[in-house]
Order: sequence, then structure tokens, then C-alpha cells
Amino acid sequence: MQDYDILIVGGGHGGAHAAVALRQNGFAGTIAVISDEPEIPYERPPLSKEYFSGDKDADRIRIRPAAFWADRAIDLLLGKRVIAVDPASQTATIADGDTIRYGKLIWAAGGRPRPLPFKGADAPNVLYIRTLADADRLKALADTADRIVVIGGGYIGLEAAAVLAKAGKTVILLEMLDRVLARAAGIEIARYVEDIHDRYGVEVRLGSSITALIGGSRVDQVQLDTGELIDCDLVIAGIGIIPEVGPLEAAGAAVANGVVVDAQCRTTLANIYAIGDCAAHINNFADGASIRLESVQNAVDMATVAAKDILDLGACYDAVPWFWSNQFDMKIQTVGLSAGHDSTVVRGDPDTGSFSVIYLRQGRVIALDCINCAKDYVQGKALVLARAEISPALLTDASTPLKQMILEAG
Repeated sequence: MQDYDILIVGGGHGGAHAAVALRQNGFAGTIAVISDEPEIPYERPPLSKEYFSGDKDADRIRIRPAAFWADRAIDLLLGKRVIAVDPASQTATIADGDTIRYGKLIWAAGGRPRPLPFKGADAPNVLYIRTLADADRLKALADTADRIVVIGGGYIGLEAAAVLAKAGKTVILLEMLDRVLARAAGIEIARYVEDIHDRYGVEVRLGSSITALIGGSRVDQVQLDTGELIDCDLVIAGIGIIPEVGPLEAAGAAVANGVVVDAQCRTTLANIYAIGDCAAHINNFADGASIRLESVQNAVDMATVAAKDILDLGACYDAVPWFWSNQFDMKIQTVGLSAGHDSTVVRGDPDTGSFSVIYLRQGRVIALDCINCAKDYVQGKALVLARAEISPALLTDASTPLKQMILEAG
């Protein structure tokens, strides 16, 4: 039986950075990162952007070079899946039957793509973008596909649609709600993004409910609830993820849309932490609600907190959420969480291609979405941190830097 002081389950941003943070903060014990993928840790966001488009190869999206892990005595146990955890004996069971004993366990298993609920969802030309292997399959099939249906108007679907449209493909994006980015951004950003996709040739179909995938060994058509059939060579689904928490739930961990953790990323099981996409936590920037955040920021910051708590360094998770997306000539940068806002301020002129939307709740700034406006994104973080109360008239004035507003408000 293998034995590690720290066993980290998951080789994504959270798992990789937990190992890095432990070493950076002076941990000298044994560490292993176990992943069900055969790849050394890599960045996932580029899979639907720079890697998919060919702007970056696999080596350029590695979180650290291969030699880094050996140099710091961090064992990578690749191609292995944890199927059970026993908190009493402090062991994890691998699918091949092997068992690993741990002192502390950090669960960073992320999630798996939510499958389409139709017959044919497992056809070879129905793809999801979650792993490097997924992206490689997608690139290979997209080379010979002319007409592609993208299901889901979130960031994954929009980013894939943008890459494919730039490559000259006919792209139909289907979103069941009345706008894209319904869970991520306000109406002003959604309409602007829809317009940009339309300008570049993406056919964005809102309010489109799918009832069936039609075909034999491959999907040839997508059927809508209106009866309309949309021909396709390839289907890409981006309808969210299901958090990978099964082994912890079976072991008795509290689970509620993810495994429940406290401010130190500790689960309800002794000696077990959870971080990243699969961790449900109280977030002060969500007005104290329990949420999951699927972002690099959340994974990395939680990893640091868990590592420091293991080392008794007094860490507490209270980081400002941030996100980004690249689509066509747009760089969308978000700071804070806009859910629950009751008013918005548009700062700058959308017709110029550079502007921001500031979200307010009860007069206080809770988030910003910035399109090609990095200065607002960087300076806006202080407004979100301070929950600054600034008049909409002043926020609208793009000639006044946001950093000046926070100084005057403070």
C-alpha cells in the first residue's frame, strides 16, 4: 500500500496548485497528485479558446513543466481514478483495486460534463469540452465538418462557436433561454455578445428547446420542440458540469450541489478538504449564499487556503471572484458576482467595442463586466471589495478613472 502525507485527488488547477502551495509554504512531507487523465496538469480554459484554435499547443498550457513535479518531490499518479474513500482508515481506493493511505486528503476532482438527455448523446460526433482529449477529438472532427450545432449559450459554447466561425464553419448556437450568458452576465452584455456573434456569422437561436438527436451511428440532425430539424455534421454540448463528489458523498460528507466546505475548505469528514469546481462554500460576494464557482480564481485561491490550513497558517477563503473569456475580438473580464443586482450602469460606448457594465445592489457596486476595457477591470476590483456606494452619474463618466472614485468614496 502506498502512503502519502498529502493525497490530492484531481490534476486540474485546484489539485496542481494545492501541491505547489504546500511546497511554497514549507511543507516537507510526501505529496501525490492523482488524476484519472494521463496528462500532467494543464490549464483547462484554453481548451475552448487558444488550444482549440491552434494558437497554443499542449506544452504551452501546462501548469508547470514536467520536470517541475519531480524537482519538488511531488508524485503524479496519472491515469488512475479514485472510486472510494474511507475516512476511518484514511485510505482511498483506486479503480484498479490499489489502495493509498493518506494523512490529509484534498479533493479537487472538479466535475464531468452534463450529458445531453437524449438518445444519441453518446454518438461519436457529439462532443463535450472538458479534457485535453476532448479538445483533440473536437479539433480532428471539426476539420472535416462544415455545419456545426453548438448547444448552450454559456462561455464554453460561445468560445467554441467563435473559434469555429473564425475557421469558416457554419455554426448554429442553440440556447433554450431568451439570452446567452443568462447565469453569468447582465442583459447589456448578453445582447452585445449576441450581436458580435451575429456579425461574425454565428446563427444564435434563442428560446430553442431540443427534443431529440436524429441519426444512426452518428447524429445528423437536431430536432427542436417546434418540430424543426437542423442538419449538422457535428454537435458540441456545453450545458454545465456535474460535480464529481460521489466517493465523498458515499463516505458520509455533506453534499449540496457540491461537497460542502467551511471557510478553510474543510469538508465534514475528518482530514478531508475539497476545493475548486466541486466545492460548495459560503461566498461573501454572493451575499453570503452557498455556491459553487467554476473558475481558475476559485480553484487556485481555495488550493492556497487548504494548503495553509494544513500547515496551521490561519488561512480563510474570502477572495474576490474573477473570470475571463476571449471571443472574436472581445476580451470579456469580470470581477465580482452580478447575481442579485438591482440596477446597472453602462460605462463607455458599446459602439466603440470598449465599455463596462457595473452592477449595483442597493446602490453598492457588486460586480463589473468589462469588454476590451482592462483598466476598468483592474481598478473596479477595489469598488467590489469596498462594496462602494458611488452615484450612477459618476460611474457613467468614463473620463473619470474608477480608482479616483474609490479614493474619493473612501
